Amino acid sequence: MSKRVLILGIGNVLWADEGFGVRCVEAMAGQFALPEGVRLLDGGTQGLYLLPFLEEADALLVFDAIDYGLPPGTMKVIRGQEVPAFMGAKKMSLHQTGFQDVIATAELMACRPAEMVLIGCQPVELEDFGGGLRPEVAARIPVALGIARDVLQGWGVEVSEGRTASDLLADPAIRREAYEAGRPSAEEACRTGDQRFFPERR
Repeated sequence: MSKRVLILGIGNVLWADEGFGVRCVEAMAGQFALPEGVRLLDGGTQGLYLLPFLEEADALLVFDAIDYGLPPGTMKVIRGQEVPAFMGAKKMSLHQTGFQDVIATAELMACRPAEMVLIGCQPVELEDFGGGLRPEVAARIPVALGIARDVLQGWGVEVSEGRTASDLLADPAIRREAYEAGRPSAEEACRTGDQRFFPERR
C-alpha cells in the first residue's frame, strides 16, 4: 500500500469522556488487522510532539471527544479543510490540549496530510478525575470504528477482522478494561480533592 495513514486517538483518559479518542484507537488495535502502511497512535495530550507523525502521513484519521453543543453521545464526522476549525473549538476545559496548533504548524511546514477526517463524539462528563467513559459515550465506540473502517476503505486501505500490534499505544495497565475495573468506588476514594484538608464535619 503506497498511502501512509495515521490513525490518531487524542485526549486524556484521566478525565472521563475526554478519553474517547484514545479508547477508540485501543479498540481498533484489538479488532482490526491493518496493513503495514497504517500506524495506530495514542496521541494523548502531546500537542506539538505529534508533529513528526503528521509529517510522515498522507492521510490522517482522528478520534476525539468534541463539544459540538449537541446531545451527549452524538457522533459527527468532519472532513478535509473543516477539521482544523473543529479541533480548535474543542478546548472545553483547562486540562485539554488543542490539536489545531499541530495541524496549523504542519500546514505552515507544508507537511500536513492531504486527506483528513475527524470522528468526534459529544461527551457527557469531563470533570471526573480518574473517571472512565460514560455509558452513552462508551456505546459509541463500535459506531466510531465502523465509520473509521468505511473511511479507510474509501482511501483504499484493506481492513479485516483481527489485531494490529503497535508500540505507540498506552501501556496495558492503563488500557480501558484495566483502568476502569481498577478504580476505587466513590465510597473508597475521595474524588473531589484531598480529604486530609477538608474541615471536619460536625
